[in-house]
Amino acid sequence: MFRCLWFFAVLLSCSLQQACAQDATHATTDDQTTYTPPVQVDDYSSIADWEHRDQWNLANVHDPTIVYDGQYYYMYWTDASYGNAHMGHGHFPYRRSKDLVHWDFMGMLMEDTPDWVLPTLNKMRAEDGLEPITEPRYGYWAPVARKVGDKYRLYYSIIIDNYIQSGKPNTAENFDNSWTERAFIGMMETDDLASNQWEDKGMVTCSVSDRGKDWSRQNRRSDWSGYFRYNAIDPTYIVTPKGEHYLIYGSWHSGIVALKLNPETGKPAKPLKSLDDYGTRIAARFLGNPNNRWQGMEAPEIIYNEKTGYYYLFLAYDELSVAYNTRVCRSKNITGPYIGIDGGNVTQGDECWPILTHPYKFNNHPGWVGISHCCIVQNPDTGEWFYCSQGRLPHNVNGNQYSNAIMMGHVRKIRWTDDGWPVVMPQRYTNMPQGNITEEDFVGTWENILLDHEFRKQRESTPLILHENRTATGALTGKWSYNEKEKVLTIAGQKLYIEKELDWEADPCKPTLIYAGLTPEGRSLWGKKVAAAVSS
Repeated sequence: MFRCLWFFAVLLSCSLQQACAQDATHATTDDQTTYTPPVQVDDYSSIADWEHRDQWNLANVHDPTIVYDGQYYYMYWTDASYGNAHMGHGHFPYRRSKDLVHWDFMGMLMEDTPDWVLPTLNKMRAEDGLEPITEPRYGYWAPVARKVGDKYRLYYSIIIDNYIQSGKPNTAENFDNSWTERAFIGMMETDDLASNQWEDKGMVTCSVSDRGKDWSRQNRRSDWSGYFRYNAIDPTYIVTPKGEHYLIYGSWHSGIVALKLNPETGKPAKPLKSLDDYGTRIAARFLGNPNNRWQGMEAPEIIYNEKTGYYYLFLAYDELSVAYNTRVCRSKNITGPYIGIDGGNVTQGDECWPILTHPYKFNNHPGWVGISHCCIVQNPDTGEWFYCSQGRLPHNVNGNQYSNAIMMGHVRKIRWTDDGWPVVMPQRYTNMPQGNITEEDFVGTWENILLDHEFRKQRESTPLILHENRTATGALTGKWSYNEKEKVLTIAGQKLYIEKELDWEADPCKPTLIYAGLTPEGRSLWGKKVAAAVSS
């Protein structure tokens, strides 16, 4: 299993001077609607501790899932926080919001590790002739929550960070030439999210190997050949238009699988006896080697878009602290094949394009890294789609050597291209009134970012100027035009989907115009107009 233990105990008081609520409160947009931005400071280290949790809003978020109960959006996420603020208070934190912008921290989903986990683990160990583990080192990762009929189901990951051979905790000193133990996915149900009263239903699936008792790691911790065929973390859940229920899960070892479930129980449709019973592989990342067992891919999220008739599989690529980036592929069938925008067969191990998020940096801000492991949520009233994940600050922001452990929840609006691909907006969502956007609003200086893949590097902006004579120079060149009805800016044939949003990098923050688009090669284009961007 691949995750970094980046829970740091040090809290430093420093400010990024991006407290947009203080700077832009009561900004009035051109439709005369009073608009109040969210209270948020990007470097939240001074309020990261547990005692300040009522001030967090979207601070301390990692691997989120969101479900709507008709009044509130509820967000649940991995046990991860700057300075280990959550430690000792339970597991799987949650918060709620009425608008996806202003969030109230509510507490913890789970007080203790479910009773079934340890005996289940030790029963499996006994079957392999291994001694029981008495005090496992657990990890609580990446839940997914969905409404199913009149109930809500939440699937969660619990990993065992102990070596298989000896049962000792995973440390360099304890290394015994074996891999770490399996992960489990369990499930809970409730009738009422507000009550936080859940009934645990036990194990759904667990990590499974095709190597029997050969858990040797070739005498080195740097062996990444992956003992487990399928790794039971990062679940996502979907009910197909035909009423079939599937759990999609997996990471790194050998790809992503789809496990068919019994709709009534939420458990596997058939007993887990053979390797095939654990699911059908629907995505892999071979990186030129069909036998690759360490694929740099995890965190599946799946949705079905009725308007396009496709299932969309969102994937996180690369390591999570800096390089994390989001890809997407699609299929007409729940079990694939999933195809990228370039025609690549992701089910068969091809690289997945397009790329939707990536480490980036606009001017006047350190920028963001580690932007992935997303959930996708739809507003049932407006039909709008939203992307939500964590974003991390880069290393050494404000002189803080631990700033990369500052994890902010990023909610971003999704637009859909004419040919049915999602694009994710470059600025975080603040529910800003859109008003009228006219051609005059576009004239001026912009920043453009091409989200091409650079491992552990932030993509930086380059200037773009839109002139009054409807020509563009700089990052994009040629004639430009604006379709006011569709909210699409076109520059030399490249379509860019326009929103009005907060300029988070400006000081003070102010409304501006932003865009997102896709190149034919499947690289996202992100842009924003700088300075006095829109009428106010």
